[in-house]
Amino acid sequence: MASPSAIPEPLRHPPSRGQALVIGAGLSGSAVAHSLALRGWAVTVIDRAGGVGAGASGLPAGLAAPHVSPDDNVLSRITRAGVEATLQRARALLQSGSDWALTGVLEHNLAGKRKLPKADPGTPDNPPNGSTQASPAQIAAAGLAPGTPALWHGQAGWVRPRQLVAAQLQTPGIQVIWEGKAQAIERRGALWNVTDAQGQTLGQAPLLVVASAFDSLALLKPLPGFAVPLNPLRGQISFGHMHDLTDAQRQLLPPFPVNGHGSFISNVPTPDGQLGWYIGSTFERDCEQAPVREEDHAANQQRLSTLLPDLGSAMQNQFSPAYVSGWAGLRCTLPNRLPAVGPIDSEGLPGLWLCAGMGARGISLAVLCGELLAAWLDKEVPPLAPSLAKHLAAERFIKRP
Repeated sequence: MASPSAIPEPLRHPPSRGQALVIGAGLSGSAVAHSLALRGWAVTVIDRAGGVGAGASGLPAGLAAPHVSPDDNVLSRITRAGVEATLQRARALLQSGSDWALTGVLEHNLAGKRKLPKADPGTPDNPPNGSTQASPAQIAAAGLAPGTPALWHGQAGWVRPRQLVAAQLQTPGIQVIWEGKAQAIERRGALWNVTDAQGQTLGQAPLLVVASAFDSLALLKPLPGFAVPLNPLRGQISFGHMHDLTDAQRQLLPPFPVNGHGSFISNVPTPDGQLGWYIGSTFERDCEQAPVREEDHAANQQRLSTLLPDLGSAMQNQFSPAYVSGWAGLRCTLPNRLPAVGPIDSEGLPGLWLCAGMGARGISLAVLCGELLAAWLDKEVPPLAPSLAKHLAAERFIKRP
């Protein structure tokens, strides 16, 4: 049990344990539901889609990889903890090799943007983040020129988000209401009430967690005092089938994912089950629609040429309409690139919690945020030090007099 001083002041009086509503069945919502259900909560998840993976969590494949910085800043420490939590969850729930894989990730350090923190002199062979300078052999395996600046993240790999979401929602104690189009939320007495466009009640509970990415804004904005600045971020990936690649193209494929200017992943199942390759994603701010666009395939082709020049040149024809497919989705971001977790306003809106703002790091952060939220509710020792957890608290945006 955490001491009171270990729990941020606004979080010391959670709603009564028992029933909870979660709006959103994506990475964030499923992670919250899973963490609560494991602790004995009866959780009802409400989602407007007809099944798993209709929103941003429908991304066919992505990376769980840490952010690094020379001063090992807050974002770096939080993403490192998040990747560890995601990989632990993947080991517990997913099938290695088809749903996820601990491959390691090579980061092409373009323009020298990423630098490792200084190693502890006492443990030079045990870097705190599991990341090192890439070896000449790893750089060569990626098809990059000798001496190319690159980092190696040993505790990293690819994940298929849809599979993770589905597995988390199968936890005993979770009920999912699909095609539940939440239109409004309102506190009635001790309960939060969720209604659809016709005013019909979709669910009631003393605890309501809104975890529906950018759609959260429409539900929360009408509430008095709501101040979390959620913003949309559209992203598109391009992908194709391995069987369409020539032998010459295959010989240039790195044996592990490479990131640094977007990311490239290969030999991972596509939505139709066949093995494929992926490159992306694009980043378009302040866009609230997510169609697949031909011009973004061209942007991803250029992204691949920058990330892996030889492979990008060899795979130009794979971006023709005959071979390439696309997926686009809306992520939800916050100005400081850190999610908002926990009560929105424990004084003015008791029992209303948030888990959103993962940006492009949903795979790396959602599991950790779900665990943090559940730990705060049950007054457990949180999975992050209080000095880090406070940077995620949703109440950090409240403008008090």
